[in-house]
Amino acid sequence: MLSFIGMIIAGAVLGALARLIMPGVQNISILWTVVLGAVGALIGAIIASFFGVAHTDGFDWIKWALSLIAAIIAISVYMAVTGRKQ
Repeated sequence: MLSFIGMIIAGAVLGALARLIMPGVQNISILWTVVLGAVGALIGAIIASFFGVAHTDGFDWIKWALSLIAAIIAISVYMAVTGRKQ
């Protein structure tokens, strides 16, 4: 249960940061922001594990940077697939 709550929190934070970094206005709901942020967190963690940088001493900056990039890509793909304009 705790990991599910952590995934929701990470998804909300990463989704919000991704939308702040992206240019223009993204016309998507808060629910999709959290879901796509969580997808970005999952993909970023998988990529970081693949390169062996998922668990480092201190804060895992590389993993979170990869997760943020993946969240930006996920939001961009969602907007392209649904045809939402910026």
